[in-house]
Amino acid sequence: MKKIEAVIRPHKIDDVREALLDAGIKGMTILEVRGIGRQKGQTEMYRGSEYHIVFLPKIKIEVVVPDNQLDLALQTILKSAKTGEIGDGKIFVSTIDEVIRVRTEESGDSAL
Repeated sequence: MKKIEAVIRPHKIDDVREALLDAGIKGMTILEVRGIGRQKGQTEMYRGSEYHIVFLPKIKIEVVVPDNQLDLALQTILKSAKTGEIGDGKIFVSTIDEVIRVRTEESGDSAL
């Protein structure tokens, strides 16, 4: 099993969620996060004063998929989250050794 952590622009969350559901990937966790990368923040005006926002709001999506769905999930996230501009985000993939569904105590792929 693989865990995908995708950090994306907040306004792309509905597109990504719908695309993943359409691809048959049902379980996901969404977190509101803040971060800094190559985008290096942004400058905004508030009541005539200019201020710099260093940590920009992002959405982090966590999805655990069987190994055979990894490429589908990655391509789905890439296609639905990409705008082509700096600040689109990052995707991290790691290996999951075990998953257990608390309610039924199922483990492995059947617990997903």
